[in-house]
Amino acid sequence: MIQARSFFPSLRASLLAAATVAASFGVAHGQAAPGQNPTVPVPAPVTTTTPDGSTTTTTSTTVDSTGKPTQSVTTSHVFNRGKKKDDSKEKVSASKDTKKNAKKLQAADTLIGQDSKLPDKQLFDKAQIAIKKGHFDVGRLDLQTMLNTYPDSQYQMRAKLAIADSWYKEGGTAALTQAESEYRDFCIFFPNAPEAAEAQMRIGDIYFRQMDKPDRDYAKALHSEEEYRRMITDYPDSKLVPEAKQRLREVQEVLATREADIGAYYATRANYAAVIARYETVEETYPLYSHMDDTLIGLGDAYEAQAHFWRASKLPEGPKAKLERMYDERAADAYRKVVLEHSAAPHVEDAKDRLAAMNLPIPTPSPEQLAASETLENSRRNYRLTDNVRFLIMHEPDTVRTAQLGDPALTDPKPITAPAVIQRVTNDYTAAFKNPNAPDHPETAVAPAATTDTAAPAAAPAGTAAPLAFTEVSGSDTSNGNSSTPVTVASPSTSAPASGARIGGVEILTPGVRAATPETMPAATGTPDPNYGLKAAGPANATALPPIEAPAAAGDRPNTITGTAPPAQAAPAKGKPKAPEFDKSDESSSKHKKKKGIKKLDPLPQ
Repeated sequence: MIQARSFFPSLRASLLAAATVAASFGVAHGQAAPGQNPTVPVPAPVTTTTPDGSTTTTTSTTVDSTGKPTQSVTTSHVFNRGKKKDDSKEKVSASKDTKKNAKKLQAADTLIGQDSKLPDKQLFDKAQIAIKKGHFDVGRLDLQTMLNTYPDSQYQMRAKLAIADSWYKEGGTAALTQAESEYRDFCIFFPNAPEAAEAQMRIGDIYFRQMDKPDRDYAKALHSEEEYRRMITDYPDSKLVPEAKQRLREVQEVLATREADIGAYYATRANYAAVIARYETVEETYPLYSHMDDTLIGLGDAYEAQAHFWRASKLPEGPKAKLERMYDERAADAYRKVVLEHSAAPHVEDAKDRLAAMNLPIPTPSPEQLAASETLENSRRNYRLTDNVRFLIMHEPDTVRTAQLGDPALTDPKPITAPAVIQRVTNDYTAAFKNPNAPDHPETAVAPAATTDTAAPAAAPAGTAAPLAFTEVSGSDTSNGNSSTPVTVASPSTSAPASGARIGGVEILTPGVRAATPETMPAATGTPDPNYGLKAAGPANATALPPIEAPAAAGDRPNTITGTAPPAQAAPAKGKPKAPEFDKSDESSSKHKKKKGIKKLDPLPQ
């Protein structure tokens, strides 16, 4: 079968064309060679048409000169051009994601549709292409040229932001420092532009990229936290606020990890004041910390260690029982907070076990508390193999378990320090001895009261030694485990001893008091007193010494040199001076003693 396409408008036209071609073909082949019969066509064609009318098959039979019939088949396809072509099936429609991305690009590039033949636009496009290829210096040079040549260009704001972005993309400590400066200048010159929020976000990202692990320097983390907070508060309507909040949560995760690790280190050294200070700082400052359950359990353990210390001390039963109750209650509060507010945390069972060991009832969280805890824990991402490899190779902090929900803290409460915790313990100790039967108020700090059991003694009369005052001191040093029985000690009176009094053979001299009366003081009389009432040192005879006599004038020194001229010196002799003669009677020498005969061979002197 032979199939061919037909471009005729109708079936009739195609049939006529087929018949014409067949006739011409027969005529051409009918001219046989001399002596042969021409081929006679048989007019018995067969035509087949498909139901839709688009395909036509024509069959014709001819007889050659030998009398053998030959059959030829012609098939044509005809399109129905009277019906319109349905192009909706072949049309490709853009998906929702494609349309969304196109809208984002159009919103990001506000200069779409501007004249691209402007020289400043050409410079800007050239710089953007260079920065995209990694040629940051070339791109910044083109942008700076555009700013200097066209100061009123409509691309001025975008050029300044592009310069800062080029520094940020280049990376490195020096480049990031320059990028921060450029972003801050952009925020100053264009504070109301939508891109100002992006510039402030990039400043926080600069410090976020340089942030180190929790056990390293945390200055970059503090700067990053400050910049993200400023971005959230200064640009609350920006689209970048959710991203800034998430970055802030990650930064606070690192800072909370640092505080918790320091508290755990102090726990191994039994420095419970520092442990309480660090853990309470984490609890109040970073409520979204991923290991808050461990932190609260550690805080409760520190309070329980303090209670054990009071329980083992040899204090009176009343104050000791009060101190035990206070610190046991604080430990139980920390354990209850884990059970109630962090019921979906991994270590909630540890808190329940500690409450059961203290013979305290285990609270049941409400449905709202349970749902809030589950939502918070489910928002955290789990560790993957790629995370472990990345932390093994890269020196960056671990922020995998950072919460994805909740508002991060935008202000820091007053920090809690170890000296403040020690002062709190001192106040509790004083309050326990002052009123052991008073109700416990763990959250209220009691100021120490300075009281004495005996009245202050009267001032000693002038000329007598001040008496000693006896004061009964309650308690003793508990750090050494000594007994806490009242001790009576002697302390000097608060009044100053009179001038002239003697203590142990030493005379007490007090300025201003040794004088007879206040009226005789120099301030009252106006007479200068260089000693201000003190007895002058030295002998009793204060007669002034005679003045020192001046030495007598020295006379002129006589000239002892006579006026005679020195003797004339003889003129030096000409030639080599003659050496003095050697006296052989005084000493012997091999140099001046001649040797004779065989003695000349003897090197020793004779």
